[in-house]
Formats: sequence, structure tokens, C-alpha cells
Amino acid sequence: MSRLFLVLDTGAAILLVALLFVVYRGRQSARGPLPPGPRGWPLVGNVFDMPATNEWNTFMSWGEKWGDVVSVTLFGQHIVILNSIQHAYDMFEKKSNIYSDRPAITMAGEMVGWDRTLVLLRYGTRFRETRKLFSQLIGTRSQTERFSQHLEHEVHRFLRRILREPTSVLKEIRKTTGAVILKMAYGYEVQEGDDPLVDLVDRAVDEFSISTRPGAFLVDTFPILRHVPAWMPGASWKKKAKVWADDLEMTCNVPYAFTQQQMSAGTAIPSFTSTHLESNPVPEKEIVIKNAAFSLYSAGADTTVSAISTFFLAMTCYPEAQRKAQAEIDAVIGNDRLPTLADRDKLPFVTALCCEVLRWQPVAPLGVPHCPVADDFHAGFLIPKGTIVFPNIWKFLHDPDTYANPFDFEPERFIASPGKTAEKDPRQIVFGFGRRICPGMYLADASLFISCAVSLAVFDISKVVRDGKVIEPVIDYTSGTISHPRPFECSIRPRSANAEALITAMHETRER
Repeated sequence: MSRLFLVLDTGAAILLVALLFVVYRGRQSARGPLPPGPRGWPLVGNVFDMPATNEWNTFMSWGEKWGDVVSVTLFGQHIVILNSIQHAYDMFEKKSNIYSDRPAITMAGEMVGWDRTLVLLRYGTRFRETRKLFSQLIGTRSQTERFSQHLEHEVHRFLRRILREPTSVLKEIRKTTGAVILKMAYGYEVQEGDDPLVDLVDRAVDEFSISTRPGAFLVDTFPILRHVPAWMPGASWKKKAKVWADDLEMTCNVPYAFTQQQMSAGTAIPSFTSTHLESNPVPEKEIVIKNAAFSLYSAGADTTVSAISTFFLAMTCYPEAQRKAQAEIDAVIGNDRLPTLADRDKLPFVTALCCEVLRWQPVAPLGVPHCPVADDFHAGFLIPKGTIVFPNIWKFLHDPDTYANPFDFEPERFIASPGKTAEKDPRQIVFGFGRRICPGMYLADASLFISCAVSLAVFDISKVVRDGKVIEPVIDYTSGTISHPRPFECSIRPRSANAEALITAMHETRER
């Protein structure tokens, strides 16, 4: 009987909150008009309009009908979608004092614990302290280039593994990216074969992408539901939250403890964590360091995996772009060594190709939402305090007014020529805006460049031919905060005997 009363009490509370939202919304409408959007239903708003997959495409179609600033509500929670990059600049950069906060995402943040990391950290003192730690390590391109030897070493290991198992490219991309950041963050050296720490962290970042999807969990709209017991019908999400919280706790604690143990033994490799722990910080500062170290991995690894995976898909589908990039590498670098980060400025087409990878299939099609800390009037519309504001990065990067033939893969668009201006660099978009711009953008950019350049130097990437038939890869991406290409087949072979020997020689040099 007590359970019955609990269910009734919970239902009554939800109804009361919904009614209060309706009253609150009526008061807001008197202060100014909200941006237009699809007409919702009483109480529930636009819950039935929200897409289950590829949200960015639906939001783009809404923009074509209602304009570049669109609003919807979910049980009274206001959501605004920006389909114009100019609006994103005007709000997130020119009004960064209002729009630098993140919304409180109950599922991912409070219940799982991702609000401890930089990507979801609320704007304030802790955010600024964490960001400062990043700036000291990878805040500029020149600072990132200090890690060039480490980046190149891990990418060379990647080449050797692909030479041995070319069908495992997506798995090896994930492992290589994890190895780069785990060593930078914790001084942890990933070994050949399966690595339990890489698997643990990868599982956690996958869970982040799911838990932060807009509209995926009702508790994000009704935080009161976090008090609902897990045994109630429809509350299976609460069991997920517990499992995901445990995974996140382990992911933060295990590599951090590894660094502490190595420091105690005097065998620690210099890393983000060991550098900041050398000063014996007070416990509160140590918590900031611990969460910042994990933020370095969680924010950088999954996005870089997506971008490099997209590179291999693009090269499979667009062989002409691949041939042009390989011709540039052959002409500038030759065949007796691999490209390095120091060669970047001498390889403009390869650099343009990396930019096109980021534009063609952005890793975070809706970015991470911003949240105004006060009411704002923008473009004649009221943006209430607490609104969840999504920049539709996908739309920005496929706007025909900014990019010609936006759905085609054309690296040439970023190279100026007589009578032709280079199109907008997508790196000014994909890494975010204002005070929330990605602090690891230089590391991500360097990782993508060196991975693409060395792969192009030694491998031919093409469509699979099976039983005389060409297998056309399907260009399809997962939904979530971070979007990945769904598994696809491609053929990866050494360009020549010399290329294969070069990969082997790099391995032998390292072994000596």
C-alpha cells in the first residue's frame, strides 16, 4: 500500500510541476515573444516533435520553416536551436557574460557525475580554475607541439597495427587516440593488445554521449524524478544511472591512482597529473586536478576518434582527394621518411583535407548546449533565463551561403587561388564559441593532421571488392552528443614495398 501512495504522490507532484510551468510560461509571454517553432501540446509541449535520431537534420528543417532561431518546449523547459552561425557569434561571444553557463543536465550531471568535468561544469570559479590548468599545458599551438614526438610515436604504432590487421582500423583508431591522451594526462603507457584501461574509459565516454542526448531522459525535464525508486515501472533509467556513475568513478580514480603510485615509486613519466601534483596541492586543489585530468581524456579522446574515423570513410568514398593529398606528400616529403607535425605548413592540401573532414561530418553536430544566466532579448525574441540553447553545428557547416556544394567532400574549398577566396575555416566553428571554446582544440587539430598525413603517406585506402563486386560504404552516423560513423568496410594496403619497409623501419628504430 505504501508503494501505491508513493506512486500517487509522485504523479501528483509531476502534474503540479507541469501546471506551474504553464503558469510561468504565460507570465513570460507577457514580457516578450519567444522564437517561433512547431506548435506544441498543452503541458507536454513539443515532446512528440523531438526526433529520435539525427536531431540536427530535423532542427535544420525547422529552421527552413520558422527561421534561424527556433524554439520548442518540453514540459515547460525552453529549448532554442540556432541555425545561423551569426546568431551563435552574437550570443555566445558578444554576450559571453550571459551565455557561458551550461544547463543542469540531471541525468548526465547530477546522477552520473559528468558535471565534475570541464564540458558540463557550470560557469564559475571551479570552471576557471580547471580551464587554467588546461591553458598551462595545451593552450596554444606551440605548447601542443611540445608533444609532437609522443603523438608521432603513437601514430607510428598505429601504422604497424594496421599493416598487421587492416580490417581493425576503427578499433585501432580508438586505441591510438586513447594511448596519446592517457600518456599526456597520466603518464600511462598503453601496451599492445587489449588494454583494460582504454576499454574502461571508452565505455565511460560512450555513456556520456548517450546520457547527454537532448530529450533522452525525462528526468532532465523533471529533476524531481530523480527521487523515484528504481523498482517503479519505467524507472530503468535510474539503474543505468547507477551503473554509469560507477563506471565514471572508476574511470576517474584508476588512472589517477596509477600516477600517484608511480610518483611514490619515483618512476612517474612527466604528465598533466604528475606535473600539477608535484607542488603537493591542498585536498581541494587536488580534486580540481583529478577532474581536470579526466576532462582531458573525456573531452578529447572521443571527438578525435570520430574525426579520424571520418577521415578513413572519406578517403574510401573520395579517391580523387586522396590522390591529390598523396601527390603533395610525395612531392614535399619524398618516400624516405614519414611526415611530421613540423611539415604541416608545407602541406596545404593535406591541411585543407583535415579541415574538410571536420566540416563534412562534424564530430558534435549540435555542440554542447549553452544556458543564459539571465533573461535576454535577441533578434526581437525573449530568451528566458535557464533556456537550453543548441548551436546547430551541422547546419552551420552545410549552409550553402557559406560553403559551396556543402554535401560534397572538397578540400580545395579551403585553398585560396587567383579570383577565389578560401571558404570559412571550420575550426572556427567545430571547437565551440566564446568562453566555452574547446581548450584542447590545438591538440585535436594536431592529432588529426598527423594521423591523416602519415596514413596517406604509406597506405592506399579504397572500397572493398568482394567476389568481383565493389562494396559501397554507407555514410551513416550515430546520434548523441558525439557522432561516429557507423561501422563500414574499407581496404587498406601499403602503397608500395617501400612504404611497407618504412613502417617496419620505424618500428625497428623504436625497438633499438
